[in-house]
This record gives sequence, C-alpha cells and structure tokens, in this order.
Amino acid sequence: MKRILPSALLELIDEFGAMPGVGARTAERYAYAVLKRDPKRAKRLAKALDELHAKVKLCPVTFALIDKSEEVSELYADQSINKKLIAVVEEPLEIVAIEKTGQFNGTYPVLGGAISPIDGIGPEQLHIPELIERIKQDDAEEIIIATNASVEGESTALFLQRFIREAGLKLTISRLARGIPVGVDLEYADQISLTHALEGRREL
Repeated sequence: MKRILPSALLELIDEFGAMPGVGARTAERYAYAVLKRDPKRAKRLAKALDELHAKVKLCPVTFALIDKSEEVSELYADQSINKKLIAVVEEPLEIVAIEKTGQFNGTYPVLGGAISPIDGIGPEQLHIPELIERIKQDDAEEIIIATNASVEGESTALFLQRFIREAGLKLTISRLARGIPVGVDLEYADQISLTHALEGRREL
C-alpha cells in the first residue's frame, strides 16, 4: 500500500491520535495545522512539550499541578484561603473550573481519578488516606464532594461519604448540586441529571 503522507507527519498524527478524545480526522487537522504554522511556532510547541514533565509536578499536599520550583500549591499556601472548607475533585484540571466561578475560597485535594473496577481503579489507588489526614490536620468543617456526575463519580462520592463517617470525623459532607442544564429539553436529559434534579427540587 502506498504511503500517501510523509512519515514525519504520520508520526505526529499518530501522537495526536493517542490523546483522549482526539479522533483520526482531528489528529490529522492538528498535525497539518502545526505543519502549516511558522516553524518558530512549531519549535515553541516542541520546547513546551519537551519541558512539560521536567517543570511540572504534583503538590504533595493538594495533589494539584504546580511548578517544580514550588514546594506547595498556592491553593493551600495562600493565607487568605479557608482551609476548613475542602472541595474534593477527581483530576487537577477540574480545579480550574471551580476557581473560574470566583465563588469558592476553600482548598482542594485531588483524588487522582474515580473508583472504576472495570479500569482496575479501586479506593487504594486514590489519595483517600491523604484526604483523611487533611481533614484532621486542618480541622475541616465542611467537605464538598465535587466528583463528576458519572457512574464512577457517583460511586466515588458514596464511598467517600461512608469512609469519612466510618472514620468518625465530625464535619458537614455536601455534594455539588446537580440538575438539568440550562437550554436542555427534559426529553434529552440523561438519567443521572434527571435523578439529581428530582432529588434537589425546591419549593417555589
């Protein structure tokens, strides 16, 4: 079979295609876009990729992403932060979404995923023991379980709630409110969102 594209371009397409959520056509467009750009821009991209693992690490306290030169994330070190309020998220980038709201002044622990037996991820693979220590160390008053509204996220939330109660920790455990997204007709709502909308109904 004839090789239609240059091998260097095919290699880049393969690398883009290996990324989560990137299909074959999208990978081709990304690779071709890099090729069409000014070579200096491509070199900056290559430099950023080359330095990524060397300059980024996980915070030993929150497990958020920080610069290698930092000891602890500013999301914990900042004295204006309310350390008694904790929002638990699955992955580091989910912190960005919460911070963009400007409505949260607490801190975070990142679990590092969600419980998913089919993927071989159990509670022992997550940062749950570190979370318990954080609750005790900071004398936390409320923990917001901000895991995703997926089957895995719901399972993780239920496990955390039970684990915290069984550990004898006295604090408020809350869950992010869920419901029907704005602009979505009821007939197109997924089952999890609709269930949470019914559970979180309020009097008018």
